[in-house]
Amino acid sequence: MAGEQQWPKLGVSASVWRNGKVLLVQRAKAPFGLWAFPGGHLEAGETLERAAARELREETGLTAEFKGLVGLYEVIRRTEAGLLSVHYVIACYWGLAGPEEPLAASDAAATAWADPDQLSGFTLAPNMEEAIARAGSLYRQG
Repeated sequence: MAGEQQWPKLGVSASVWRNGKVLLVQRAKAPFGLWAFPGGHLEAGETLERAAARELREETGLTAEFKGLVGLYEVIRRTEAGLLSVHYVIACYWGLAGPEEPLAASDAAATAWADPDQLSGFTLAPNMEEAIARAGSLYRQG
């Protein structure tokens, strides 16, 4: 029907590493306060990797040298009535941070370099533990 939301939507995220730590951003939009990789929507005509670089820059001011795909992750939410409210497929890329220091901007309330073995102080978004573990393994492999 016209006017209905079309699902799923495609998004991207950037798992960026420096000195064994991964960059996380705290969401400034709903769901507020969760920590995740910088990321967002893919724009028409934009490649996935370019979108990940753009979202990283918009949310933190950082650049990165991307090395590859971590994986595809889904976020699916339903209303109390069981109706689909969110369905995103997120292409997560990993890479090495450029020389800049991250500053929270755009959709980010805060940024942090997190030790992947000490995440208990972060309320992580869905799929983040798995994505951090997988990206960390790829980072350690070089």
